[in-house]
Formats: sequence, structure tokens, C-alpha cells
Amino acid sequence: MIVSSWNVNSVRARLENIKEYLKKFSPDIVLIQEIKTEDKTYPYDEIKSLGYESYVFGQKSYNGVAILSKGKVNNIKNDIIKDKNKQSRIISSELNYKKKIIHLINVYIPNGNPVDTDKYIYKKIWLDSFIKLLKLSLRKNQNIIIGGDFNVIPAAEDVYNYKSFEDDALYRLEIRKKFREILNLGFNDAYRYLYPDTEGYTFWDYMRGAWQKNNGMRIDHFLVSNSLIKNVKDIKINKYPRGKEKPSDHTPIELELI
Repeated sequence: MIVSSWNVNSVRARLENIKEYLKKFSPDIVLIQEIKTEDKTYPYDEIKSLGYESYVFGQKSYNGVAILSKGKVNNIKNDIIKDKNKQSRIISSELNYKKKIIHLINVYIPNGNPVDTDKYIYKKIWLDSFIKLLKLSLRKNQNIIIGGDFNVIPAAEDVYNYKSFEDDALYRLEIRKKFREILNLGFNDAYRYLYPDTEGYTFWDYMRGAWQKNNGMRIDHFLVSNSLIKNVKDIKINKYPRGKEKPSDHTPIELELI
């Protein structure tokens, strides 16, 4: 089974690229972030024509998350974090897989920049709420996979020039500590679990030729609970969509389960 995660940076602006990706690579489940549209304007029919049901938690012009699935997923929820800012950033489901029920969580964590504004405070509050949620969730079900755009650069090797990001909300020490706090609950950064020393950028800015120069960063992640990590066969960063015309600035990451 392939579970993919991709910040599409507007599902309608990137629809043709999304459709090509689904047809060419055919993942079983796709967690998408930053869909930037309300539920009522989401392209359900076009996605369904490719064999995927869509479960959507949208928002006009900003944010928004969705789960695309070929097979049946259950217990869809979009209210598991009480967000005082009322932003659409998390959706979850349950997946029956090899006699296990997997709690699958799709997140779009706040960017937090600039750091001297309420946006940074909001990011910290959101992360604290997420950590609290995970503690409660693990008591009910140890089988959890979290995928999405975390807006966190975990370590120096995950960005092309870490020195220039030391006071950025994606790399600031206290943000990296919160990411580590999530891992310490009983999760593994799947990419680093399998590829401890391999470059794994998932995002390249549109500016300054970042894609052409490979000035990227790894901010899209799959975190897999300890109980499931042996079910992870591979994780790949699929750069094909990032090289297309009018691409998202992120590219998909693909988790293969056995």
C-alpha cells in the first residue's frame, strides 16, 4: 500500500498536475494540504473519475486539507483540534490494514513567520494542542501515521543552508524541540529511520531559482508510531510533479507499507 502526502498549493490551480500524478503513480491514499478552497468548490467529480473518493476540510482561499482514497476509510473527523483561529488544518480517518486499525492523520501545521508576530505564537499554540491530541490518541490506539506539511525543518541536514534559517519559524530551536517532543511520544520520522544520511528535500521556493539550484528543505514528513514502523517498506520523495509546468512548491512523499 502506498500512502502519499502532498502540499498541492491550491487544488484548483494545480488540478491537472494532481490528475497526472494520480494516473501516473496511482497511490492508494493521498493526503493533500493547502487546498485553498471551500468544500463546495472542491473538484470532487474530477478526482472521483480517477477512482478516488475525497474527504475534505476546506477553507476559502487559504489552508484546507483532504484525504483522497481508492478504498474505504472510516471515521472521518475534522474537529479533533479546537482551533480558536478556525483554520482548516487537520483531518483524520481510520484505515483497516492487515487486521490493524490505523489512525491516519493529515496535518498542515502553521508556518509561523514572521517570528515576532501572532503567527508565530499561533504556531506554538497549535503544536501544543497537537501534542496534547496525540497523547490522548495513543491511549486509544497505538497504531498512528501522521503525514503532511509540518513546516518544520528537523535538523541542519534538512535544509540547504541552515545558518540562514536559525531565526526562521521553520527551524527555530524551540520549534525543532516541539517536533522532537512528538517523536518522543513514540513516533519515528520515517524518512530518517530508513535514510539517516540521505538528502531528502520536499520543498523548493519559487524564488531565486531554488528548484534549479536544489536549494530545498525537508518540511513534509511521515511520522509512524513505534507499533507500525516495521510495516514501513520504503519512503520516497517523488520529484516528478515539482518539475512540471506551474507546479506546487512542494513535491509528494510516498510511504510504502507492507
